[in-house]
Amino acid sequence: MIGGKDTQVGMNAQIHVRGVAIGADHGSYDAKETLKRYLESAGYKLVDVGTNNSTLKVDYPDFAVAVARKVVSGECERGIMLDAAGIGSSMVCNKVHGVRAALCWSIKTILNSREHNNANVLTMGTAQHLPEELCSMAKLWLETKFEGGRHWPRINKMMSIEREGK
Repeated sequence: MIGGKDTQVGMNAQIHVRGVAIGADHGSYDAKETLKRYLESAGYKLVDVGTNNSTLKVDYPDFAVAVARKVVSGECERGIMLDAAGIGSSMVCNKVHGVRAALCWSIKTILNSREHNNANVLTMGTAQHLPEELCSMAKLWLETKFEGGRHWPRINKMMSIEREGK
C-alpha cells in the first residue's frame, strides 16, 4: 500500500514486463540503487544505464536519453529515470521518437499514466519521495495495465503529432 490506498496486485504476469531500463543523475544515484535492488528482488531484469556513482557530477539528459533509447529499441519494455524533480528527465525522454514518458508523483498519476496514456517511461523526482515510496510507485507503475479501448484514439493522435513533427 502507498498513500493509504490498496494497489493493483499481480498485473505483471499478465503484461509480461521483463526488461526495465533504469537511470539517474548523481543526485539520485542512491535512490536508483535502492530501487534496483527492490525491483530485482521482485523479479524484474534491469538494464542500468548509469550513472554509477554519486560523487561525479553528471547531466541528467545523458541518462534520460539512454533510458528512452533502450525502450524504443525494444531491448527493454519499460524505462524508469530519476532526477531531483523528474521534470527535466521527462522532457528529455519525450524528445525520443516512440517514448511516452510520464512524470508521476502519486498513485493517481501512476495509474493514469499507464491505464489511460500507456506510458512506457516513468520519471520521478527523488527529492519529493522517500526511497520506499519510489519503490512502491515504480512497482505499481510496472504492474498497471493499459486499458486500451476508448484511450487508443488519443494515443494514436499523440503519436501522429510526433510523426508529423508539429
